[in-house]
Amino acid sequence: MAYVLLTGSTGLVGRHLLRDLLSSGHRVAVLARSSKLQSARERIEVIMSHWEREAGRALCRPVVLEGDLLAENLGLDASTRQWIADNCDAILHNAASMTFRADEQGEPFRTNVDGMQRVLEMCRETGIRQFHHVSTAYLCGLREGLILESELDEGQQLGNVYEQSKLAAEKLVRAADFLDQLTVYRPGSVIGDSQTGYCTSLHGFYLPLQLAYAVANLVPPEFMNERFSARLGLTGNEGKNLVPVDWLSAAIVRLFGNPAHHGQTYHLASPQPVSVKLIQEVIQEAIHTYCDRKPDKPLNDEELAGVEELFYEHMLIYQSHWRNDPTFDVTNTQRALPDLPCPEMDR
Repeated sequence: MAYVLLTGSTGLVGRHLLRDLLSSGHRVAVLARSSKLQSARERIEVIMSHWEREAGRALCRPVVLEGDLLAENLGLDASTRQWIADNCDAILHNAASMTFRADEQGEPFRTNVDGMQRVLEMCRETGIRQFHHVSTAYLCGLREGLILESELDEGQQLGNVYEQSKLAAEKLVRAADFLDQLTVYRPGSVIGDSQTGYCTSLHGFYLPLQLAYAVANLVPPEFMNERFSARLGLTGNEGKNLVPVDWLSAAIVRLFGNPAHHGQTYHLASPQPVSVKLIQEVIQEAIHTYCDRKPDKPLNDEELAGVEELFYEHMLIYQSHWRNDPTFDVTNTQRALPDLPCPEMDR
């Protein structure tokens, strides 16, 4: 049995994909980079040890290939590239930068676009012709209404640089004429595990919770709806398409494991969006339940306006993300996975 090469295995989605691929009997090789404190192998071992503790049993280990999406040839020497050529017949490219604001290092384009180009070059060199790409449903940008799985660049206005980079990356891989087959997975807004809440990434959905916690000693959470959310133009009726990471990973691995489902584009989204009002209520409940820092004294209007401005400045980068989501067509997904519906994200 050939190996699948997995990128992004240390991120929130990637670590679930790693677990689920191995548990499903796939042979997995991961492209991972070292951190300042740990080698690539040590980073993967920490992840696998976590899953073993949760499962209560021993799990298989992947082959760890130390590399870097930002380096020439992905930082892989000739012998490692030859190993990939000899052993890998498919890639599941999940690595991505979730940065919503361009930085001096060129992110998110450096990882999402330039990294994609290097991955494609490696695939061309090593003979990998089966490409599975984790994209995003928010390639649609600021479009409204029904977004089809078959659509890509409709001239839409994009809400932020992350969406711009992911659209460019998907267009790049679709233009790779040497691939035999391309399968694209487009998730909605990814949140933690639906059973345990486990989450290692605090982007998007979790930012308002972080900000509410940060100012909990200044402003009671119930004050935040009227002044804070309204400042972002939110009424509370907006729907957000939240998908739990455990379901997302299970869906991708099921689709990956069945060649009959390859060559399609899948919106891995929920038919039941969650209202902003419910999200606000749950954040308030969480602050009341878990935060022991209470306001020392009521703020006057000037002080409250200052805190409101601070909240707004931090949320502004995500303003295009915190709007009413369009309706994501899930025809391909429901046809392929009729027995694996996305869990409804209730309270």
